Amino acid sequence: MSDLMKRSLAELVGTFILVFFGPGAAAITLMIAKGAAKPNEFNIGIGALGGLGDWLGIGLAFAFAITASIYALGRISGCHINPAVTIALWATKRFPTSEVLPYILAQLIGAALGSFAFAAVAGIDAVTVGGLGATAPFPGISYAQATLAEFIGTFLLMFVIMGIAVDSKAPQQFAGLIIGLTVAGIIITIGNISGSSLNPARTFGPYLGDSLIGGINLWNFFPIYVVGPIAGAVFAAFLYDYLTK
Repeated sequence: MSDLMKRSLAELVGTFILVFFGPGAAAITLMIAKGAAKPNEFNIGIGALGGLGDWLGIGLAFAFAITASIYALGRISGCHINPAVTIALWATKRFPTSEVLPYILAQLIGAALGSFAFAAVAGIDAVTVGGLGATAPFPGISYAQATLAEFIGTFLLMFVIMGIAVDSKAPQQFAGLIIGLTVAGIIITIGNISGSSLNPARTFGPYLGDSLIGGINLWNFFPIYVVGPIAGAVFAAFLYDYLTK
């Protein structure tokens, strides 16, 4: 197996872990909420706790999955597990053009497999109730607002990645923990605005699973989770380079 194939496989595995456990936690939150619902109960948020309580739990699930993936796979592939990160590194000439497509394909495949695997173990309610943790703007949030939220959230994520993982002067032994916690913090803040994807692959997997297994069709929102994250990541990478050179 070639070196590129091994690294692409690592990206597939890492993105599988991310989507199984991250969006999976969001789906479980909705499933628990349905079981705990009471008639005429007022609730703000996505689950039984409502508000930031649910987003804290979901954010930590993402944090643990990302931290574990980075420490397990970072030395193999860099553990991008996010097309926006791959494109930002390519745009700043840190990643070869010939490897961009294999990495992104591996990430999308891993995300899809993660969603299908979660549906297989959690049952059909994970799709019909939990939507496989798919992202969508929340009520009252416009397309533009959600895209801006994704831009800002991914900007922060990529800015941290540049400072803690890409920069050779950074204390990189903490990269996995800091990046994971950064994602958790972003999710807590913008989860109830845009769903806090920060990652086209993270949205692609649940969307594909929902479409093929009988869930809701949300593809009309997909550009939000492509344009916002990629633009935010690229801007952060260029700004970091400008500030440090």
